[in-house]
Amino acid sequence: MSRKEVPRAGLVKAALAGKVANQEGARALRLSVRQFKRLKARFRREGAQGLVHRRRGQPSPRRVSATLRAQVVTLMTTTYTGFNDVHLTEKLQHVHALPVSRATVRRIRRALGRPPQRPRRAPQHRSRRARAPAMGQLAQLDASPFAWLEDRGPTAALHGLIDDATSIPLALWFRPTEDLHGYTTVLGQTCRQYGVPVTLYGDRLSLFRRNDRYWTLGEELRGQQDPTHFGRMLQDLGIGFIAAQSPQAKGRIERLWGTLQDRLVSELRLRALQTLEQANAFLPEFLPAFIQRFARAAAAPTPAWRPAPRDLERILSCRYSRVVARDNTVRLGARWVQIPPGPRGHSYAGCRVELRELLDGRLVVLYQGTLLAVQPAPAPPFVLTPRSDPGRDRQRGQDSQRARSQQLQAAIVALERTLRSRRSTPPAPAVGTAAPNGQRSGGGPRRDRPGGGYLAIPRRRANPAIPGDTSRSVPSHPWRTTFSPRQRRLNAAKRG
Repeated sequence: MSRKEVPRAGLVKAALAGKVANQEGARALRLSVRQFKRLKARFRREGAQGLVHRRRGQPSPRRVSATLRAQVVTLMTTTYTGFNDVHLTEKLQHVHALPVSRATVRRIRRALGRPPQRPRRAPQHRSRRARAPAMGQLAQLDASPFAWLEDRGPTAALHGLIDDATSIPLALWFRPTEDLHGYTTVLGQTCRQYGVPVTLYGDRLSLFRRNDRYWTLGEELRGQQDPTHFGRMLQDLGIGFIAAQSPQAKGRIERLWGTLQDRLVSELRLRALQTLEQANAFLPEFLPAFIQRFARAAAAPTPAWRPAPRDLERILSCRYSRVVARDNTVRLGARWVQIPPGPRGHSYAGCRVELRELLDGRLVVLYQGTLLAVQPAPAPPFVLTPRSDPGRDRQRGQDSQRARSQQLQAAIVALERTLRSRRSTPPAPAVGTAAPNGQRSGGGPRRDRPGGGYLAIPRRRANPAIPGDTSRSVPSHPWRTTFSPRQRRLNAAKRG
C-alpha cells in the first residue's frame, strides 16, 4: 500500500463495525460516499488486498511504444552519445520529430544504466547580485581551457564575452592557450558587432591588471603604475574594469562555460570537427540557436552600447616607446621599420616615437599622434604577444644580475685555486746560498743584501680569512704592528 492507502483499512473496519458513518469515513479519506462503499465491499471479499489500486502493476496507457523507444535508444547510443537529457530531448524533437519529453529520455537512460552527463550537486550559499539593467552596461570576460575537440584535436582555450543583462554570448574564439591575442580578438568582435561596453568584469589575471609591487621612478612620480597592454586598450576605449575576487563573483560566464562544455562539445563531435580553424568557423553558426535558447530580455529597453572608434585597429595593439636610429629605422625584436623623410627632408633620428604592433601583425609608427610609417603583416601564423612588461623586465634584470654574480663567484674561486697552487710549489734555490747540509739557514727564503750576507724573510702564517691558506703571515706587517711603543718593546723581548 501507499501512504495514501494505509489509513483506509482502519476507517473501513470502523465503518463495517458501525462506529463510523459512510459519510464521515468518505470525508476523512477525501473520497465520495459511493467510492467509500465500494471499498467496504472489496474489504469484505478480499480483505486488505482489496484496498490497493486496481491499476497498480499494469502498464500505463500513455507509455512510449516499443518502436519509439528503440529509436530513442539507437540515437542515444550512437549519434548523440554524451548529450545531456535536455539537449538530447531538443534534438529528438526538432531534428527527428519524435514526441518525447525530458522525463521520458531520462527514464530510458536510467533503464539502460547510463550515468548522467552532468551530476547534480548541492548548491552552495551565495549572495545574489542583481543583473545590469541595460545591455552593454556590464560584460563578463574569461577563458576556459578544456578538451573542446576531445581526442580528435588539440586542447584549446575558449575566450568569450557574455552580456550580464541578457546572458547573450557576445563573442567566442578558440586559441591554443589563454593569451592576449584571444582576449583582444573577442573584444574587437564585440566592439564591431555590438559596440563598446561600459564595464568589463574579469578575474585578476596579470594580462588585465598589474599584480606586481614593482614601481619605477617615473611611476612613483606620477603616483600610479603603468597599465598592462590590455589595460591601455581599455583606457583608450573608455571601458572600466572590475577585478573579481572569486570565480563565483563572475558566475554568469562560469555557468556559460559549464553549458558550452556540454552542448558545444557535443555539436563539435556531431560534425566531426578536428582543428581550431574549423571550430572557429562553426561558432557563427552555433551562436544564433544558442542565443535563442538561453537569452533573456533586459530590464531597460535602451542598450548602453557606444559606437566603436574609427581607429579601433590601432587601439587594439601592443605599444612600445622607441628612439629612432641614425638611419631612421625603428626596431622591434627581429623586425624593423624604415621611416621615410619628413617635410623638407627632415630626419627623425634621435626622436622618441611610439611603435604599435596591431592584432593582424602590422607595425605602425606614430610621432606625436602623426602616422609616420606602416609595415605589412608577416607570415599568416601571427600571434600578438607582449614583448615587454614590468614584471618580465624586472625578472630579466634579476636574471642578468644573478648571472653576473655567478660569473664573479666563479672568477673568485678560480683565482683562489691559482693562488693555492702557486703557494704549494716550493721556490727554486738561489745560486750560492745553499747551506753545507743542502738546507738554507734561517728556515726560509733569502735574498742578497746590498752590504753583503743574507737577509732572512720569515714565512707567513696561515690566514683564517682565506679558506685553505696554509701559509704564514709576516709578523712585522704594518697591519699587525701595534701603535704602542711599550707594546713594541715587549713583543721584541718575546721574540728574543
